[in-house]
Amino acid sequence: MENNISIFGAGSWGTAVAVLLSGKGMNVKLWARDNELINSIRSTRENSAYLPGVVLNKNILVSSDIEYCCSGSEIIIIAAPSHAMRDMCNRIKEYLSRKQIIVSLAKGIENLTLLRMSEIINEILPENEVAVVSGPSHAEEVARGIPTAVVASSIKRAVAEYIQDIFMSPLFRVYTNPDIIGVELGGALKNIIALGAGIIEGLELGDNTKAAVMTRGIVEMARLGESLGASRETFNGLSGIGDLIVTCTSMHSRNRRAGIAIGKGKSLEEVLGGTRMVVEGIRNTKSAYQLAKRQNVEMPITQEIYKLLFDKADIRNSVMNLTMRSKTHEIEEVAERRVFTW
Repeated sequence: MENNISIFGAGSWGTAVAVLLSGKGMNVKLWARDNELINSIRSTRENSAYLPGVVLNKNILVSSDIEYCCSGSEIIIIAAPSHAMRDMCNRIKEYLSRKQIIVSLAKGIENLTLLRMSEIINEILPENEVAVVSGPSHAEEVARGIPTAVVASSIKRAVAEYIQDIFMSPLFRVYTNPDIIGVELGGALKNIIALGAGIIEGLELGDNTKAAVMTRGIVEMARLGESLGASRETFNGLSGIGDLIVTCTSMHSRNRRAGIAIGKGKSLEEVLGGTRMVVEGIRNTKSAYQLAKRQNVEMPITQEIYKLLFDKADIRNSVMNLTMRSKTHEIEEVAERRVFTW
């Protein structure tokens, strides 16, 4: 099974990873559910629906046959949207062997269960080793060979380092991190803050405001992460502040673009109807809001975005609610430890 990889999900990120790994000489099976898309890719060697302009190597085989795609591969990569993770795991379950490693590329928290992606995989596929890959990695740039750095994480160091070796290339640097909770939460929660940054842009409130949302957003992310067992330091890394920066500032970011549209007055229904791609931050806002309540963690930016999206709150009032909050220290831990005399 050496050098055989299967990727489930032929969206932009799944396709970009197929291009990356096939470029290293690996044989890649790319699963898609849409036969029209499959036929188009086969005939043009391009995924024009999700990643136009990128030529797919000949060692990428596209199929809708789940059994075929599972067979003969040592690594099964799931690049489906986070809300489809449970269904995808259930669909491939009967065709897997326990030796195959499952890698999640999805960035999200399941709405009903509030589980991370690796927790869903472990629940449905308990005999398989699991790893996640996350970080600032727009598909459009990875597929074109733009230098990129990400992080691989797993409960077992050997698994994380194996995935590091599989993905690593001269233009795609992979670090490892044992904190799988923090790595996954960073990838999921930054999408919410990117919605907020986009809303600020749509309102034309300026760079100062956007910088404040991004900076205080990473504080919220780390605060919730710590309450769930993650390390605060992870949120200062690639899957935290790194992914936050790229998602809040790049026009490749669906979450930022969605936020801009909302800030300009479009309804949530109009925003979602205008794209065939998934805007992960919208579902993740629901999950993070519920997690914050459950963990008794203060997340004011997330709370206001939730009210905007699902309670039809007034957008200007939401901004005022954030700026008029009661005064506090910037970094409570520093003030409370009395590191400085002031």
